Amino acid sequence: MYADYGGPMSETPIVQKGLAALSEPVKGAVITVSDRCVSGEREDLSGPLAQRLLAEHDVVVEKVDLVPDGVEPVREAIRRAVSGGARVVLTTGGTGVTPRDLTPEATAPLLETRIEGIEAQIRAHGLTKTPLAGLSRGLVGVTSRGDDGALVVNAPGSRGGVKDTVAVVGPLVPHVLEQLGGGDH
Repeated sequence: MYADYGGPMSETPIVQKGLAALSEPVKGAVITVSDRCVSGEREDLSGPLAQRLLAEHDVVVEKVDLVPDGVEPVREAIRRAVSGGARVVLTTGGTGVTPRDLTPEATAPLLETRIEGIEAQIRAHGLTKTPLAGLSRGLVGVTSRGDDGALVVNAPGSRGGVKDTVAVVGPLVPHVLEQLGGGDH
């Protein structure tokens, strides 16, 4: 429920019951997608936040990659991250509806399997805070099944969107990676 769109009247907590932690840290990547950040017009605040929040879930990101909006720069950055050994790749930005918001279009061909349930969970969690969360077209999926597969997540470019995304995805990382390696449900 919202009071004049000023914010939620109550927050729905993320239930983390029954989820195990990673047995050891995994390599991750954060890619900030923003023409304005690349040009120096705006400071990247969402990428470093994603890096810090993922670290709380034992996903280690050495540095945030910064790329302009558009299909090819984003697709190439995701490919580089996965080929460099990242098991979790989080993009931030480019998930809205402006003409330059093409992160989902760049991501979709790289995913062997989409995880639409997590996509819906991220949006639902975000909607407890702002109606703007419904504008995100972010995708979640895996590049391949097996020990070399990576979880790829598109987060909105806002700090709130990054917080909501990592709040949902972070606790699920161990289970997703275990399943990629052939683990049981």
